[in-house]
Amino acid sequence: MLQIPLWKRIVIWALCLAAFLFALPNAFYDRVETHNDASEAVAASAIAPTPEQTAALGMWPDYLPSSLVNLGLDLRGGAHLLAEVQLADVYADRIDALWPQMRDALRDARDEVGGIRRTQSEPGVLAIQISNAAGLERAVAIARTLAQPVTTLTGAGQSDLDISGAGDTVTIQLSEAERSATDLRTMQQTLEIIRRRIDEVGTREPTIQRQGDDRVLIEVPGIGSAEELKSLIGTTAQLTFNTVLNRTTDPDTPVEAGQALYPSESEPGTYYLVQTTPVVSGEDLTDAQPAFDQSNNPAVNFRFNGAGGRVFGDYTARNIGRPFAIVLDDQVISAPVINSAIPGGSGIITGNFTVEESTELAVLLRSGALPAELSFLEERTIGPELGQDSIDAGRMASLVAMAAVVVFMVLCYGWFGVMANVALAVNVLGILALLSVIGATLTLPGIAGIVLTMGMAVDANVLIYERVREELRAGRNPVRALDEGFQKALSAIVDANVTTLLTAVIMFAFGSGSVRGFAVTLGIGIITSMFTSIFVTRSLVATWYAWRRPKTITV
Repeated sequence: MLQIPLWKRIVIWALCLAAFLFALPNAFYDRVETHNDASEAVAASAIAPTPEQTAALGMWPDYLPSSLVNLGLDLRGGAHLLAEVQLADVYADRIDALWPQMRDALRDARDEVGGIRRTQSEPGVLAIQISNAAGLERAVAIARTLAQPVTTLTGAGQSDLDISGAGDTVTIQLSEAERSATDLRTMQQTLEIIRRRIDEVGTREPTIQRQGDDRVLIEVPGIGSAEELKSLIGTTAQLTFNTVLNRTTDPDTPVEAGQALYPSESEPGTYYLVQTTPVVSGEDLTDAQPAFDQSNNPAVNFRFNGAGGRVFGDYTARNIGRPFAIVLDDQVISAPVINSAIPGGSGIITGNFTVEESTELAVLLRSGALPAELSFLEERTIGPELGQDSIDAGRMASLVAMAAVVVFMVLCYGWFGVMANVALAVNVLGILALLSVIGATLTLPGIAGIVLTMGMAVDANVLIYERVREELRAGRNPVRALDEGFQKALSAIVDANVTTLLTAVIMFAFGSGSVRGFAVTLGIGIITSMFTSIFVTRSLVATWYAWRRPKTITV
């Protein structure tokens, strides 16, 4: 086992060198961060870099890796919010939007149902009273013509409305399947809107995730205060449908009064010249869902309210064959061609979409404004000074832990302990390198995971060396003792690390926030510690033995 092929040694030390290179930028964090910010700004700009950007780009060589470990909220400072989405408001809005359609449909059957009026009911319920109770069955049948199938897999085959009649009153509300589908869409839309608004200000690695059925966790490192974050989330994105005048790749295309040149979000380098006065705005859009067209290709169904539907129907009838631009925050997210008139306020957008693209477009179409009010249940501001204190404390804890481990290994195992400490250093570099490459966020619990990994990393070496001691006491020669020590300890090392890795996977799958941060660093640390204990330590021992050729060894 000590006879390691040359190619395998090259692979092992190449991985160690890669770990060093990818971990290196974290030793010059501020310089590399400044370089990365300037690089992103230059890449996003169509003009030459400014002198300040050029100086920032020179702060780190382009031929070296520049990925950094992202610092979490507790290390960088920033704002933390826990918000509750008022899903019941969405139900009420959907039912309120249904009343004009129901009123118009019942008016056409006035001879059978008589007069109609909306009566008082709880939010999310539409109660319509008719003057001719004998026409109740007819009124219920008319109401059912407005129902649509639920568009989710779990609600397949079910209607989106529960319709019933009693006495002289028709009652309409969303079905349970539609409420579940609406909850999913609303939460998805809320997350997308919040993410887009926060990304606009260039914050680094925000955490925006759903918690439970109706809550959203928002953590943004580097932002001034929770109030500033709430103000940012509360702003309204502008969604409009505009007439397309021209499509070009020239960002300097002349623009006349009443026109604007907007970049395409899906086609980099493409610009659309549009009329600034919108045909309809996002306020008139009531829903947009991914769907499939008649050829079973991914598409997007959309629906306007009554006023928006009439305007859009007249516009499409006059502009068949021409594109129209869907503009969100001064960017064209799509520019479909009008194939036919779209009366009634409902239509379909087709194109060369994938299923993912049609789903994303549907979410973006619904992203004009937050779909429901957010109630902030928890808000917290962490200052940068406290974050720096956390970094210093974490660094000190790591150094103390490493120093204790290093001293222990040298005192207990002598020269073999030194080789174990070299493998431990490689292990820490490997953790930092992997965290940098995958863009993971390091938090205080994550630092705890790294400290714990240090102890687990040398634990594997302890198992190996104790096995070697047993073989030496049994009278084995040095080569046989080392060989047997590594072989017999392997199963115990793998068993211990695999069970701990499974624990880390479970914590990541079912945990959130700081628990996930701990699970990520623990899991990565287990992988790197297995590599260093099984391969790096063995390679070091084999190299040392081939060089010294001792007659006896003392572990």
